[in-house]
Amino acid sequence: MTIYLATDHAGFELKNGLKEFLLARECTVEDCGAHTYDADDDYPDFIAAAAKAVAANPLEHRAIIFGGSGQGEAMLANRFANVRAA
Repeated sequence: MTIYLATDHAGFELKNGLKEFLLARECTVEDCGAHTYDADDDYPDFIAAAAKAVAANPLEHRAIIFGGSGQGEAMLANRFANVRAA
């Protein structure tokens, strides 16, 4: 199973911490971004990349998405077939 991680600036540090945690446990992780902290970035590009990956293979792919409130991120992810985010 591959775990996709995605966030904008609001969850950047949390995503990176979780990424280190998962990699230390030999999980397969794909980082969809943000790859650098940028207070002006926005979540749609990053979250969509993770959601597309899950939609392409929902039996083998999972995603953890982060954001300020999580509401917009979940609404965007839920627009993809076979994806359910809360």
